[in-house]
Amino acid sequence: MLDVTVIEDPAAAEASLDPIRVRLLAELAEPASAAMLAARVGLPRQKVNYHLKALERHGLVELVGERRKGNMTERLMRATAASYVISPLALAAVQPDPSRSRDQLSARWLLALAARLVRDVGTLVTGAAKARKPLATYALDGEVRFASAVDRAAFIEELTRGVGALISKYHDASAEGGRDHRVVVAVHPSVKAEATAARQAAIAPGQPAPERPAPEELS
Repeated sequence: MLDVTVIEDPAAAEASLDPIRVRLLAELAEPASAAMLAARVGLPRQKVNYHLKALERHGLVELVGERRKGNMTERLMRATAASYVISPLALAAVQPDPSRSRDQLSARWLLALAARLVRDVGTLVTGAAKARKPLATYALDGEVRFASAVDRAAFIEELTRGVGALISKYHDASAEGGRDHRVVVAVHPSVKAEATAARQAAIAPGQPAPERPAPEELS
């Protein structure tokens, strides 16, 4: 089982978004049969089997074993990954394009960059897995509390100069055999875990429409 996998196929993305199938994927972190899952989620075994076949058809679950139970043979299924990310390629015609409006202070431009990051890294991960080759990547994640908007502006200015200097120092457009790498640096307000949990609950089936986080939920 992979830690995370990227869904690029529109049909697979559609299959994964069904609420029942999401629940089944979560339950299948460990191998289980349709009968076992039916008891856990409170659905008929035939209905669970129907959903499992759809997930298996799109490569979201896989057969890991079989066992005899009376006169039947139970198929033990497991999710192919612990978590899934849907690539913008699944919505290719309407995927965000950061080149449309380059605005370093726009949250929506940041979102478009993040979507491109998911798309590109997802494509690289898929290609590397098929080629059975390692993929060289790096990520830095940190959190900083600014005392004021002035400090935040100064931080961003210094960060821009520093990263720009590094790019200028190491970029060699004429290097034979060199490989281009994309550098993305983002700064945005942190969202508290409570706000994230509340939003996840709000968008669940049968729940009321989500509300915008209150100012105190952002830091």
